[in-house]
Amino acid sequence: MNNFILVDNPLVKRDVTILRNKDTDSAAFRAALNRVSYALAIEIAKIFEVIEIEVQTPLELAKGFRLKKQVVLVPVLRAGLSMVDAFLKMIPEAKVGHIGLQRDEKTLQPIDYYYKTPGNLDKSVTIVLDPMLATGGSAVASFNSLKAKGAGKCVLACLIAAPEGIHKMEIEHPEIPIFSASLDRQLNEVGYILPGLGDAGDRTFGTF
Repeated sequence: MNNFILVDNPLVKRDVTILRNKDTDSAAFRAALNRVSYALAIEIAKIFEVIEIEVQTPLELAKGFRLKKQVVLVPVLRAGLSMVDAFLKMIPEAKVGHIGLQRDEKTLQPIDYYYKTPGNLDKSVTIVLDPMLATGGSAVASFNSLKAKGAGKCVLACLIAAPEGIHKMEIEHPEIPIFSASLDRQLNEVGYILPGLGDAGDRTFGTF
């Protein structure tokens, strides 16, 4: 798993536990998801490049920095929307695109129904936001679409990941780093992550 980065600290472990708990209500689920997304954004930011600039403090000129490349956040609809707010708070200058993918419950393959991103993806760092990396089908399809539009440096941010999905990404997009708050055990026979946390979209938006 050369492309997998586990964001592992006590607060993230606590919040992943809250997310897993079937008795966590939607409000508490959203709050925990938001905190984990902050942690992911901070960890991912370590790979950003910066340009040195000068800034005038109240006392004198000082050395400062700004991001070298535009950041584009691309949530996979709809569950990925739950991660956007935290990332925008940490990277307020980021632009936001959207990819709509729906899993065929029989074939487990993604079906795309929406795609809209900013231009100049070749000059940007593109971060795909998707809470669950299960089979890897949606992630691979997302990056296939983004690369077809010229995306250069890409990153995947997720809450939990299954080995099967990581393996598929390593085969199809080996250069793309995967940042996750948990590495789960496996998929079940219908492609859901175990132990998992259920359907992130349903639990976020209360659509059970």
